[in-house]
Amino acid sequence: MVVTLDRPKANAIDAATSRALYDAFSMLRDDVSLRAAVLTGAGKRFFSAGWDLKSAEADEASGADHGPGGFAGLTELFGLGKPVIAAVNGAAYGGGVELMLAAHLAVAAETAVFAVPEARLGVLPDAGGLLRLPARLPRPVALELLLTGRTFSALEAQQ
Repeated sequence: MVVTLDRPKANAIDAATSRALYDAFSMLRDDVSLRAAVLTGAGKRFFSAGWDLKSAEADEASGADHGPGGFAGLTELFGLGKPVIAAVNGAAYGGGVELMLAAHLAVAAETAVFAVPEARLGVLPDAGGLLRLPARLPRPVALELLLTGRTFSALEAQQ
């Protein structure tokens, strides 16, 4: 199954998109004919810019209901039982990184870039980033990225 985030300009995730993603991942979980999912972003510029801050500013409170799977329908969907592969084809920022980290595997284009900029905004990456990033990267590197919010390349992530 291929799941494509397609919300121009940045494939940002609002509450409705989060619930739609949960529906897709629930289908993966429940449909015995589906064996895996690839999650990607439409276009080449963004995999996902994360939480849709424009929607949040307009009418979505920070505590908006993102559905039973948590943010982006996947970050709290434990026990899925089938692999999800994040195919990162562009920039992944904030919640986009957290969504990638919630996948079982991640592959990235050489041009992909990543950042967890929440610290710069005075908030926490609370959709799993605080726990999952140090599990995937050496702790000092993960802490530096979480505390500074600096952008890093796909090559650096691979190393």
